[in-house]
Amino acid sequence: MSAAQPSHVPGPLESALRRRRDAGGKSLVPYITGGLGEWIPTIEAVAQAGADAIEIGIPFSDPVMDGPTIQAASDLALHQGALPHEVIEAAGAADVGIPLAVMTYYNLVFRPGVTRFAGELARAGIAGAILPDLPLDEAGPWIDAADTSGVETVLLAAPTTPDERLDRIAQRSRGFLYAVGLLGVTGERATLADSAKEIARRAKDITDLPVLVGVGVSSPQQAVEVCEVADGAVVGSAFMRKILDGASPDQVADHVGEFRDALDRGM
Repeated sequence: MSAAQPSHVPGPLESALRRRRDAGGKSLVPYITGGLGEWIPTIEAVAQAGADAIEIGIPFSDPVMDGPTIQAASDLALHQGALPHEVIEAAGAADVGIPLAVMTYYNLVFRPGVTRFAGELARAGIAGAILPDLPLDEAGPWIDAADTSGVETVLLAAPTTPDERLDRIAQRSRGFLYAVGLLGVTGERATLADSAKEIARRAKDITDLPVLVGVGVSSPQQAVEVCEVADGAVVGSAFMRKILDGASPDQVADHVGEFRDALDRGM
């Protein structure tokens, strides 16, 4: 099937990823848990280190996609008093110069309502939202509210997603298509799963939307490997482990720089 051209006007997130792709490069989107320690200086340093966008995790007590590293980071952030609206406001006020997307669970959207939550993101200048526990079949009200507010809804596709459903996900997704690299939760792996490149290949066969692979991309070498097919990589646990181990914002940025250099060299 030939890739379809976008039927929408790309927002800041999608535009940034398209620019990287059009220039012949690969995108890097680090994940950082909001509200944890020096997270604002960290995202500012990470932006300078070569990230194309940053995914900000809003801490949540009952995650379904997060593995032990990101769960530990969320638990610690909650213990430190992180609140969703404060994370959103602080992220929007940060001096990053690149698009930000929040990752959260639908409970935090449902409680205030889709219109209010989308408006809150838009007012803060947040470009996109990733809601991993909101299935496509139930996402219509949120997507409509997000589109109205100018917030790009990034939808996820698992390795087991049937072709027909993958096509529908690609049509409704904005910003990029999040290709989940393996079945299971986030976390570092010694090797890249075969399913990571396969889901990227299937997605790129049906959409012109940037396709980024996340979950199971743990090292610069694995990022390069998956980007033999994908347009970029989302990397979370590798950076959050360093933060939990006490790394400074500059040290986290140095690790991001290692990913950026590897992707630029195509090592």
